[in-house]
Amino acid sequence: MNESENNNSTDSDEVESTRNFHPEMLGAEVDQLSPEEQAAVAALPQGNALLIVRKGPNKGSRFLLDSDVITVGRHPNADVFLDDVTVSRRHAEIKRVDGNFVVTDLASLNGTYYEGARVEVQELANESELQVGKYHFTFYSSKRDSQ
Repeated sequence: MNESENNNSTDSDEVESTRNFHPEMLGAEVDQLSPEEQAAVAALPQGNALLIVRKGPNKGSRFLLDSDVITVGRHPNADVFLDDVTVSRRHAEIKRVDGNFVVTDLASLNGTYYEGARVEVQELANESELQVGKYHFTFYSSKRDSQ
């Protein structure tokens, strides 16, 4: 066997091994809440919501959404302060509108993503994913709102 054939079999093995990972296995950790996080979601007062960092810097951090307008960005005065260059200083705003939360991108450089799609304005659904820069959040609304 010549060197070229040997290299090809190695490359093929690497590609084949990558195929062994099932997509559900890769995201399994992201969807599970710790008992402490479950308690925080269960204790949310009516009309409030919670963002939990599921992936990215400060994984596990929680941000309470308890006012009508919440600023998100790299500016130190932002309500949701995200200290990373992938986040604009004034990246997004989350507003409480008729008991629901709506995210609005503020012309950020890297965009705001909802369930993997770039959005300008989007109503947030319970347990949906919101991405701002490297930060991937899961959004949780108060269970008391659905009662």
